[in-house]
Amino acid sequence: MKKPVILTIFGTRPEAIKMAPLVKTVERSDYLVSKVCVTAQHRQMLDQVLDIFGINPDYDLNIMKEGQTLSGITNLVLDGVERVLGELKPDMVLVHGDTTTTFAAALAAFYCKIPVGHVEAGLRTYDKYFPFPEEMNRKLTGCIADIHFAPTRSNFNNLVREGVNPENIYITGNTAIDALRSTVSEDYEFENELLKNIDFKNKRIIAVTAHRRENLGEPLRNICYALREIKQKYDNVEIIYPVHLNPLVQEPVREILEGIPGIHLTEPVQVLDMHNILARSYLVLTDSGGLQEEAPSLGKPVLVLRNETERPEAVEAGTVKVVGTDKDNIVKETFRLLDDETEYKRMAHSVNPYGDGHASERIVEAIRYWFGLTDKKPEPFI
Repeated sequence: MKKPVILTIFGTRPEAIKMAPLVKTVERSDYLVSKVCVTAQHRQMLDQVLDIFGINPDYDLNIMKEGQTLSGITNLVLDGVERVLGELKPDMVLVHGDTTTTFAAALAAFYCKIPVGHVEAGLRTYDKYFPFPEEMNRKLTGCIADIHFAPTRSNFNNLVREGVNPENIYITGNTAIDALRSTVSEDYEFENELLKNIDFKNKRIIAVTAHRRENLGEPLRNICYALREIKQKYDNVEIIYPVHLNPLVQEPVREILEGIPGIHLTEPVQVLDMHNILARSYLVLTDSGGLQEEAPSLGKPVLVLRNETERPEAVEAGTVKVVGTDKDNIVKETFRLLDDETEYKRMAHSVNPYGDGHASERIVEAIRYWFGLTDKKPEPFI
């Protein structure tokens, strides 16, 4: 019997981090053929991840352009992926999460009548403009997908409520946790020169990321003013903030925070550095979806710089707290974790609901089951 050809498509750094363990697991399978297509929606940051995980794409659409719009990205991905599908004729396309690449690639596969597997399926805020455009990207991808890989039971329930056949949903855990197993180590040496000189042992480090589209403008300025106030109160606290390359992020961050002792602004760091920053940090402030999953698995409390989250499991488990973008509230909740050891330990020691490091294996087994290559369905993560 001919081995099914599985084409994995992604375009941004967060997708690449989470898809890399799955690509490697498909490659190791004796039953499947792995092919990879990158759209390079984020060129430089994507290439870092490809190099680290040793992934050599079979197809590179290289669509990134200065000042690109959402509709422009969608058109380029749709057109480029359609050409790849026509040439390769894969048996299944795998996409991840909620990027514009994800939605457009799934749509192209649908037009070509090729089954779609959606990794990290079923996340919802039920507000189509928050996060924007991610909420609609993942919902529309879910409408197209034939097989859904839901990280948690809550994600599974969301899909069932939307009418998805439960037989086509697999609870796998999140592949982000798989990635951490190969990236974090106690003896890791940072590549970034600035990070090499930070005193992780004697300082309480706050890791920060903030760059989401809905936080641009006043919300991001509020976050920066909060960080400045936090640093001014504590001598033994330092802040590491890898700043996104988007000028709408760079300009307010550098205007408000540059030059303040103990606040370290750096260019975006590669994934090994980022994961090892998290592992050595005291707590995390972020508007990133991925960090809400990764940091708790490392025992780090997370304050989410958004008004809502599509990852309520961590809030329910106690590892994450949504604090929004109000300056005073960010400061208050950060002070609480820095001053109240009991509250800190409660969050740090909560159980991470997102995975056990074996999500990729469950996904590959589900794909084998889908193609009739095994009679055994994978056991759900939870």
